[in-house]
Amino acid sequence: MSDPIALGDITIERIVEQEGPFFDVFEFFNDLEPEVLQEHRGWLHPMFVDVDNSKLNLCVQSYLVRTPHHTILIDSCVGNHKPRPARPMWDMMASDRYEKNFKAAGVTFEDIDYVMCTHLHTDHVGWNTRLEDGRWVPTFPNARYVFADRELTFWSEKAEADPESCLWVMDSVLPIVDADKAEIVKSDHWLNDHVQLIPSPGHTIDHYSVLAGKSGADALITGDMVHSPLQGRYPELGMFSDYDSAQAGRTRREIFGRFCDTSTLLCTAHFPSPSTARITRWDDAFRLA
Repeated sequence: MSDPIALGDITIERIVEQEGPFFDVFEFFNDLEPEVLQEHRGWLHPMFVDVDNSKLNLCVQSYLVRTPHHTILIDSCVGNHKPRPARPMWDMMASDRYEKNFKAAGVTFEDIDYVMCTHLHTDHVGWNTRLEDGRWVPTFPNARYVFADRELTFWSEKAEADPESCLWVMDSVLPIVDADKAEIVKSDHWLNDHVQLIPSPGHTIDHYSVLAGKSGADALITGDMVHSPLQGRYPELGMFSDYDSAQAGRTRREIFGRFCDTSTLLCTAHFPSPSTARITRWDDAFRLA
């Protein structure tokens, strides 16, 4: 567990499911030149890149945001009992870590008012549902699940055309729609005066990030807009599962520029603990530290 981050009248807390070296750095960033990695090994090792095998150290986690109005969960990790044959480390997981960390944060699944899915990849929607009597049912029974409209349409159509290629949509997204728990919005939606969605497309077709708090005491929960601080120094550096890496690079440069040298805290989905950073200028790009 991490200590809650207090920003004005909101708090933000990490709910970690997994952390460790998961992907080979050159498979993950398939356009990364070895010379570039070597140039930056001094600060990437050992926190961000494992010294022994050049794997990325990554965290899989949710963010719990408490505002004066609502208790919000942003992204829901991989989940238990779910077939993920393409990712052996996630296939049919049966771990109690997520549920224990949820309890340690002092909340129950019933306390969540909104689940915000920044995008609909497998490691961001898994705990949307849980297995009950052979059926996938909403894990957070009192919550509305916030999906960007074009994101949901894109993945629903892919799942309809080829269900086996989108198992996570079948077991973790469509059951939410079927249960009438989905709140389908534009990716620039305002929930209230404390929570705004920020369009951040590229990694997926209609990815959003979440700006929580008020000016001077706020945080941007990034989702997969960024995976590594190396993408601050090189915003155009794409990764293997991007929908459109060029667009993702433009998004990073725009958003980093917007929040550069401000008090806004970045709360990243996959940076290793503590997973937070602020943005400052680094030559013609940005430092995330």
